[in-house]
Formats: sequence, structure tokens, C-alpha cells
Amino acid sequence: MKIINKYSYISDQHKIQLYENFISQLPFSFSFSDERTQLSLHKKTDSSPLEIEEVYNDATTLTMDFCSSNGIAALEKECGKIFDPIPHHVVFLNTDGIVTLCNKKMVEDMNTERNAVIGQHIKDILQLPEHKVLALETISTGKEFRNETVLDNHYGIINTHIIRDEHGNMLRVIYTLQFLNTERDAERFALAGRIAAGIAHEIRNPLTTVRGYLQFLQAQVAEDIQHLFQSLLIPELDRANSIICDFLSITKTQSIQAEDVSINCFIQDYIKPLLLSEAHLNNIQIEYILAPELHNCRVESNKNQLIQVFLNLLQNAKDAAGDKPLHIIVQSMLENDHAKITFSDNGIGIPESIVSYIFDPFFTTKDTGTGLGLSLTRNIIHNHRGTIKATSSCEGTTFVIELPIIIDETGTHS
Repeated sequence: MKIINKYSYISDQHKIQLYENFISQLPFSFSFSDERTQLSLHKKTDSSPLEIEEVYNDATTLTMDFCSSNGIAALEKECGKIFDPIPHHVVFLNTDGIVTLCNKKMVEDMNTERNAVIGQHIKDILQLPEHKVLALETISTGKEFRNETVLDNHYGIINTHIIRDEHGNMLRVIYTLQFLNTERDAERFALAGRIAAGIAHEIRNPLTTVRGYLQFLQAQVAEDIQHLFQSLLIPELDRANSIICDFLSITKTQSIQAEDVSINCFIQDYIKPLLLSEAHLNNIQIEYILAPELHNCRVESNKNQLIQVFLNLLQNAKDAAGDKPLHIIVQSMLENDHAKITFSDNGIGIPESIVSYIFDPFFTTKDTGTGLGLSLTRNIIHNHRGTIKATSSCEGTTFVIELPIIIDETGTHS
């Protein structure tokens, strides 16, 4: 600690008194030994006096322990957010299994808020029976777990650690989880994609053969059969082939021919005129709210592909329209070096139970359609190094797209 003395008349005694007052306010116990002075300083509780004694060792050590419930509670209150940068779940539990501290990663993956987690029982947060929560087993048995793999709905690697007071009594259990649900889903979809892509390739070959023979036979059959070939059979084969092509485009990452595009200009000059005709024909009101701070910000994008994204989102909104006139809001904003675009409608919404599946290939609740539109949309956004998420309620659905903004050599947005 460095003390800047702005006043030369402050005595050493005043400085010592300042140090003592400061240490007495620290909300935890600790011991400190100094090699140079051969003295040791001890603070046991919040209210106990400082103890200084001579020591005879060669090392300077600093150890901290949280020797009381008040001490660790104060630490959680003051220092809880230091765990937020950790990319794994960090949760503190008291001996009743109540959450006393949690980090940002945990609440993000649980799709909740910190205030909704603190003070709740861990089994209610995880929505698991008590016997499946290893942190509760640590509380009841005192057994700590190291790199334990769990295969429930919160798949990952768990560690638990006990914090005890100076008498050996349990104060807290620290529960950490390396959350691997996303990685597991990615592996599953990648495997399914490889299998399906192989099947799709094999299906295309006989489709091409059948289509060729139908064209060849058209001139040799009666006129009504020719009409059947031309109006139904060949178009249906073409539709099947188009579905397969769309699916194959989802299963692989495609390079994009990108150019620098101002996202606000793109929405104003391309998306707005394109959606205008659809709005008039279908009695749709579309409102645009563009953030001024994005006017000079650019992203790397393929205009044709991004246009397809907005056409897919518009079609999704039309399919989910209720009895009232459809109202869509397209809004842009700048957030954490990303252009954030929201596409919101006032339709009937998507049931909460299926929101997490709407980007899966072939998943659809519609009587018609292939279920590939939103999958293609997500694939396009991912190819642009962006993300797309959806939230929904009975009042409508909102899709949130985030695209990285180009940062020039000076560190400013361009």
C-alpha cells in the first residue's frame, strides 16, 4: 500500500494510527508475518484488538481465512463480482443449501437474474432432486468432489470445496461447474449433420435420374400425362432437390464474399424498400428505429445473404400473426463493439417449451413449410461471425442479431 503524504507535518504516529484504524475495519481475519521486522500481526475477529508478536522464520507470509459467518458474508457482499469474469459457474452455498453468491456466467446459462438466484435453494435453481445435487452431498457428508462429471440436464464437470471457520465448522460450500451443455449439443448436431448430409447426397442422385427420364418421356405420352409431368411431378422433384440443397448449406460453414457495409444504411436503403411491398400487400406496419451512433459503424457482410435473413424473419412473423394487425419493429443499437439489431413482432408468440428448438433443421409447427428457414438464418449469421437469439411471449416474438463492428487500427469504430 502506498500512502501519498500531501502534508509534511503529518507525523509517523498519525500514519500508524491510520493503518491501525484501516486494518480494524477489514471484515475478515488474517495473519501477516514480516521477515524484515521479525514481527507478526494477527486479526482474529471484526471486534478483537490487533495482536503483534515476534516471529522467527525466514519467510514473509500472508494468509487469510474467513473465521466467522459475518466475515464471509461481508466478503460476499463486497467482493462477489470478482468471480464474474470466470467462464464457469461459481456458486457459494450456506449449510442449508441456500445460494449466498453466484457469478454472471451461472445466471446467464440458467437464463435468469442474479437477484432471482441469491437466497434460493440450489435444488430449486437447478430443478433437480436433492440426491442429484453434489453440492448438497458435500454439505451433508463433508465429502469434496474433484472433477466429477455429471450427465443430468446441467451437463459438465463439477468441483466442490468447503470453507470452514477457525473451529472447523462448515461455513460455505463453493460449487463450480464447467458448463458443457453447449459443447454437447454442438457435438450432437455436428454428428447428426454429417450423417444427414451423407444421406442427402445419396438422395439427390436418384432424384436427378428420375427427373431426367420424366423429361425424356414427356414427348412419348398422352397430352394429359404430359401436363401431369410438367405441372406436378417435375416441380415436386425440383422442390425436393431445393430442400436438400438448403439443408446441405446448413451442414457446412460457407465462406462469404463480404464487403464493408454501414448497418444503418443497409437497413434504410435495402431492407426498408424491400419489405415495403410486403407491408402494403399484407397490411403490416413496420417501424424502424436506428441508433445515431451506428451511422458511421460498418460490418463485414454479404448483402444478399443478410437480405435473406430479414425475408425469413418477416415470413416467420407473418406465419405467427394473430387476429390483430401485424406490427413489426426493426431497431439497431451499438453495444459492446457489436451492431445489435432486434426484429420484434406482436404476433401470437412461440410457446416457451419450443423456443430453444426453433433454429433446429426441419423443426416446424406449421402445416406447410420445411422448417429450414430459421436454420438457414442462423447459419448465415454465424458465417458473419455473429449470433442470433429469440425470446417470445404471448405478446410477440423478438429476434436479436449481433454482428461485430469493424475496428480500425486506431481502435475506433469504422
